Amino acid sequence: MKKPLAAGVATLVAAGAIAVPALAASSKTVQVKDNKFVANKITVRKGTTVKWIWKGDAPHNVTVTRGPAKFHTGNRTSGSFSKKLTRAGTYTILCTIHAPGMKMTITVK
Repeated sequence: MKKPLAAGVATLVAAGAIAVPALAASSKTVQVKDNKFVANKITVRKGTTVKWIWKGDAPHNVTVTRGPAKFHTGNRTSGSFSKKLTRAGTYTILCTIHAPGMKMTITVK
């Protein structure tokens, strides 16, 4: 009786090891530098977490001006901000301090 139980547990462990990478969430990083987003145009799948990392000296923010979901960071000069994008569509993002020139687009499929 112990052998079938051990075999069943081993099978479940092996199946879990295979499933975990498939469930792993994807992510994308964008740098917020002085007066630009690097990259300024990206395409991701629904459920992707986008992380903005401040690299420059000037204050910036990340503000969705058009898109299926809105979000806004405060003005900052360092640190990071992450957002999981769960709604498909096109997001137009600006730094409102340096708009209209400092903008980026995210397409979520």
